[in-house]
Amino acid sequence: MKKVVPKNQANRLLNCGMVVMVSCAYKDKANITTCAWQMPLSKKPPAAAVALDKDHFSSDLMRESEEFIINIPDWSILDQVVKCGSWSGWNVDKFAETGLNSEKAHSLVNIPKVKECVGALECAVFDIKDVGDHHLFFGEVISAEAEEDYFKEGFWDTRKVQFIFHLGSRYFFKSSEFIEVEK
Repeated sequence: MKKVVPKNQANRLLNCGMVVMVSCAYKDKANITTCAWQMPLSKKPPAAAVALDKDHFSSDLMRESEEFIINIPDWSILDQVVKCGSWSGWNVDKFAETGLNSEKAHSLVNIPKVKECVGALECAVFDIKDVGDHHLFFGEVISAEAEEDYFKEGFWDTRKVQFIFHLGSRYFFKSSEFIEVEK
């Protein structure tokens, strides 16, 4: 038997996606925000999107710079991931306060990558849509990288790396199994 889920919790029926850390910068300001609302959009050209609250510092930086990086964390930095999603970039330098290290991007001029992350997609914004209380940022992937021990033959090896998934509120889980199925 199914139960009715309140509309204000409907997102949690879908919200078990992989958590990423979006880094962005404009002029002399840089920030990292944690984001579970992300998705691939296209292979040709490669594109991805992230949804961020309109009031967040990162939303302002991304609108101004028209660039962002989707950093892919693993379970080993869960504490920093949670802090980056809990603290406001308006008030805190998240790189300094979490001990995360910034690293120069391959293709983007001023956007720092998160060195501790196992992968990154450098994106140039090609569209922004207002969706309720969020901005949906569409980015063409300009450059991508992954830790070679964890990404082999075009796939993440979840026997070696454990990704962070968010269920909503304070609840997270990690990936733990890799299965190949017959077609």
